[in-house]
Amino acid sequence: MSSPAMPPSTLIWRWSLIGVCISALVASFIAAGGWFDPQRLSPRRLVDQIEANAGLYPGYRRAHAKGLCVSGYFEGNGRAQALSTAALFAPGRVAVTGRLSIGGANPHAGDTSVPVRSLALLLQQADGQQWRMAMNTPPVLAVATPQAFLEQVQAMRADPATGKPDPARMQAFFAAHPESAAFRQWAQQHKPTSSFANSTYNSINAFYLINAAGVRQAVRWALQPEAAVQPLLAGATGPALLQEELLDRLQQGPVRWQLILTLADAADPLIDATQAWPASRPQLHAGSLVVEQAVNQQEGACRDINFDPLILPAGIEPTADPILQARSAAYAESFKRRTAEGAPQPARGVQL
Repeated sequence: MSSPAMPPSTLIWRWSLIGVCISALVASFIAAGGWFDPQRLSPRRLVDQIEANAGLYPGYRRAHAKGLCVSGYFEGNGRAQALSTAALFAPGRVAVTGRLSIGGANPHAGDTSVPVRSLALLLQQADGQQWRMAMNTPPVLAVATPQAFLEQVQAMRADPATGKPDPARMQAFFAAHPESAAFRQWAQQHKPTSSFANSTYNSINAFYLINAAGVRQAVRWALQPEAAVQPLLAGATGPALLQEELLDRLQQGPVRWQLILTLADAADPLIDATQAWPASRPQLHAGSLVVEQAVNQQEGACRDINFDPLILPAGIEPTADPILQARSAAYAESFKRRTAEGAPQPARGVQL
């Protein structure tokens, strides 16, 4: 990713850019569950490391701390019924509670200070079953195992002299993890959009859809915006720029995304989220997410929801991806800590 002839200032800028993306995404995908050896890796240890890196903000989520609650519905169109028995894929609407947020663990960060954005959802079927998901703007991860995630978080700790990650330490980490190449390329090339509403959000991990005959089809999915995609203007800043823009947009009417399922081929990796699937894979439009309202996250229904991606309705199952399997326990650890701390103080500069 670097060249000996590259000026030091360019190297620092390049690694800093990747570091910002990595830091934001690490906070959303750090997950742990007593997966391998509890003495080496645990939810407590990983969440402790996030707090050590970013600081402690009582009452806030340890990942994607700054966001707002949204609500609306998902309208299935029936096209995915041949792939899954999940009731929400049938024609009709199910209620949705969700959360839009920026990456990182600092609830006081400016909305445009990090390039990673997240959309978390709880889809409520009429039979009481739920589909919870946590999606992000990157299409891939930087590493493929929980242990590598821990090493990544440790590499991202701030240098006391600069308050930022050490580029040399980051470069050494990435050199030891060549599987991060696709994510690094995304981080360098990604141009954030002007709104939460015109961003694409990816499942990143793979899941199985199971139909009435018991046939399993591996998929990844994305929520693709119906709003026109526009880049974030250079110099566009503000403590709550994206939140305020979304609220203004919703005054004009609901915001919509299309749920696009990408169907895996037998050769596609299902337990390695560092690898993208070929663009030639078939895709299916399964329905539309419609967001009608947004409110302050301290007051909205999303505040007390743990968006655990392993809460799935019949007809959808997780793959054996170790990262996916791990996320659930760290989400629970974060939820336990923040709810025990009481209501958080409002983020500075945010008036919703």
